[in-house]
Amino acid sequence: MAATSQVFRVIRGRRFGRILVPAITCQNCSRSPHPCISATQPHSFEQRWRHQVRGYRTSPAWHTYYLTPPQVNSILKANEYSFKVPEFDGKNLSSVMGFDSNQLPANAPIEDRRSASTCLQTRGMLYGVFDGHAGCACAQALTERLFYYIAVSLLPHETLMELENAVESGRPLHPILQWHKHPNDYFSKEASRLYFSSLRTYWQELLDLSVPGEQPDVAEALVSAFKRLDSDISLEAQVGDPNAFLHYWVLRVAFSGATACVAHVDGNELHIANTGDCRAVLGVQEPDGSFSALTLTNDHNAQNESEMKRVRSEHPLSEAKSVVKQDRLLGLLMPFRAFGDVKFKWSIELQHRVLESGPDQLHENEHAKFIPPNYHTPPYLTAEPEVTRHHLRPQDRFLVLGSDGLWETLHRQEVVRIVGEHLTGVHQQQPVSVGGYKVTLGQMQGLLQERKARISSTFEDQNAATHLIRHAVGNNEFGMVDHERLSKMLSLPEELARMYRDDITIIIVQFNPHVISGQ
Repeated sequence: MAATSQVFRVIRGRRFGRILVPAITCQNCSRSPHPCISATQPHSFEQRWRHQVRGYRTSPAWHTYYLTPPQVNSILKANEYSFKVPEFDGKNLSSVMGFDSNQLPANAPIEDRRSASTCLQTRGMLYGVFDGHAGCACAQALTERLFYYIAVSLLPHETLMELENAVESGRPLHPILQWHKHPNDYFSKEASRLYFSSLRTYWQELLDLSVPGEQPDVAEALVSAFKRLDSDISLEAQVGDPNAFLHYWVLRVAFSGATACVAHVDGNELHIANTGDCRAVLGVQEPDGSFSALTLTNDHNAQNESEMKRVRSEHPLSEAKSVVKQDRLLGLLMPFRAFGDVKFKWSIELQHRVLESGPDQLHENEHAKFIPPNYHTPPYLTAEPEVTRHHLRPQDRFLVLGSDGLWETLHRQEVVRIVGEHLTGVHQQQPVSVGGYKVTLGQMQGLLQERKARISSTFEDQNAATHLIRHAVGNNEFGMVDHERLSKMLSLPEELARMYRDDITIIIVQFNPHVISGQ
């Protein structure tokens, strides 16, 4: 990045970011590009910490200030949520025992979102993690809308007819979803009428296309729901709204973006629909009690060779060198699939027309006005998901859905080990790894004592997602939670937190092996 003639500023990203736009000089140290986010000069955590503290120290004690363990716990547990599937006659008849979820912000406000719900008109449960970029608006729209689109896509013809007749006659609708939400997971009341109108148009079209007595295919329903919602986001932004607030909101949703990873669990059938670089990883218990990771998604980015081929095949050979540059779509966007992001989907003419007729606030939006370089044959981006079907087995003990903030800090095998040991209370002791560091006998004794203390404090987290975030943020080079490091990371000012890590959002679904083996 530093070697190019064009300097860039990070809008969203852990050193490298999601979206790049022309740079301005760093406000923290008056240097450009910022030494702590330079792609060619990586710094250690401590080096970056010292550099930033020099620029932001507000009191002589700043660099020695640490959070107490209760303060750390208060921050980590602020957004945690747990749900246990209710039992009937003392028995859990579901393949899902329950789930834990949590979020830890890095952006202010947080750009990640999460959703969980039970399908009431059909069987199954839905879980989703949404990772926003260029703002939180698109991810917020997904958390409110996508599950409704999936739910109606799964409805048979007869139920769709009942829905439409109820609306026509003014009768109340039977609920489609039962939401499982943390109090902080809000819904936008102002846009509910618009959202319902678009959803109704969608189910009317499904009604025309469906056949009585036919059951929708889950994979096809997931793909249809993803693509239709993205289309509606685009159309709503083009049409606008007489209400000034709504007009601005739908444009914010369309010009920001979000990746999505959604799981649908119905009995022994698990479907994952993924668009972008969130991930779904299955925790599989081996005969010896240890846990192995089974990845159920592919990242849609430059590290995925088949995704690179797909993107290049959709554009002329003359764009072969420009469609992906520096591992980014058009040199700007890291994920190759996402909702919203109409800057990578609309023609230049359409973008200009919508912006000119839009509210004044949008004219001041640097990201909205910027046209990507080498923009010749849009669309360059799609929201179509890659769907994976997995038949659950008794050894499949849990599913981890996580935004990329988790996977940037922990390897998938480490994730399932931490979660598996937390859920079972059984710790598979491995030789202490020092990662090439030279340690004395006294230091090794200290490491072993730390590990013993870590095991004894495992159950301070009742929520498995909270426990995983604690490790993701606080692990040291020896794979142990370091309270000093955890305290530093959690006490970073809002202006700095994003330079060290991304938003982290996690949902952990625990399966019922007895029900699964019985089915």
